[in-house]
Amino acid sequence: MFQTRARYLLISEGNDYTGFISRNKLLSSLAQSPFMFIQSVKLARSVPELKQRWQKVPEQVYQLLNRGVKSEIVNQVITTVADTIAINVIEGVIAEMGPPPARFVFMVLGSEGRKEQTLRTDQDNAIIYEDKANEQREIVREYFLAFASTVSERLDHIGFSFCEGGFMAKNSKWTHSLSHWKRNYSNWLQESDPEAVLKVATFFDCRFLYGEQGIMDELKAFLHQELERPKHTFLHHMAQNALQYEPPLTFFNNIRTFSKGSQQVFNLKKTMTPIVDLVRAYALRNRIFLTNTGERLEALAQMGTFTEKERQELLQAYYYLMGMRLRKQAIQIIDDRKEPDNLLDPKSLTKIEQVTLKEIFKVISGFQTKIKVGFMESLH
Repeated sequence: MFQTRARYLLISEGNDYTGFISRNKLLSSLAQSPFMFIQSVKLARSVPELKQRWQKVPEQVYQLLNRGVKSEIVNQVITTVADTIAINVIEGVIAEMGPPPARFVFMVLGSEGRKEQTLRTDQDNAIIYEDKANEQREIVREYFLAFASTVSERLDHIGFSFCEGGFMAKNSKWTHSLSHWKRNYSNWLQESDPEAVLKVATFFDCRFLYGEQGIMDELKAFLHQELERPKHTFLHHMAQNALQYEPPLTFFNNIRTFSKGSQQVFNLKKTMTPIVDLVRAYALRNRIFLTNTGERLEALAQMGTFTEKERQELLQAYYYLMGMRLRKQAIQIIDDRKEPDNLLDPKSLTKIEQVTLKEIFKVISGFQTKIKVGFMESLH
């Protein structure tokens, strides 16, 4: 309509005109739309502009949740905005540094890789570049480490803080050639100590963001082969890891809390972790290379690993907790003007919310029992 300078569009059904729509009406209804917001992020060019857009995300999240939009959709909006910002930054750095000396992939990991980002988010990323002849190796490596460092600094400035665990491309351990990455995965799958399990957990949730998709496909094909080999100890450790955290429910059916200042709280993120970990363990075992927890569950249900009822229960439990987490974080940023966290005081919830939470904890507990019985025994 802008291109043709049209102010009205006629609406027809067959040969009958049934009404019209005005450009102003369209604009006012789109003003609140996440699509318009994402479009504005795409159009932002400078780092300060991108920072400004990212600061508006909590407001968007709060509005969407209040309009009854499902939390998995809200996750997708946050992910799309974060992806758009990162791609914008990457393209800006390439424009300044000149074209890369090798084909490469910039991938995102962890919650970003799973498309399950919240408003308390840090950077988790890595770079894979194609293998080059010996004389070029140093030039290629130098370029990508400098590139990763600049990208990371800018993302930090925009509001994506550095990863405390150091899972970032600016860390020389996580920027390597494809052959080096294959060795990494191979070693982790064989080592099976808790640290290796953490690395596979983080790097199994890897998702293509920018560059050559083919490099990522080659790595996944390699992983598929590696997982064909018997590695029972590794999957055993991974499942064991997922059973570490018990849902915070006391013997008398109360929510178990700990003191934080004057409040009694529990950790929402930790409560959700067993679902993420257990679904990932099943996905690895069945060589499902989707990264999103909901998508993994869908694929596992189609394979018959979970019944439709189990899938629904886990999905509802996971996204109910996610919705609580997003709302709490948005309010902390907008109203309290403070860093968001994952801690929640059960007393701040309605009776219905408290009852729902307790039911969710029982679902997670039942899921963990299923793992202990089925998954662990079949690994022996």
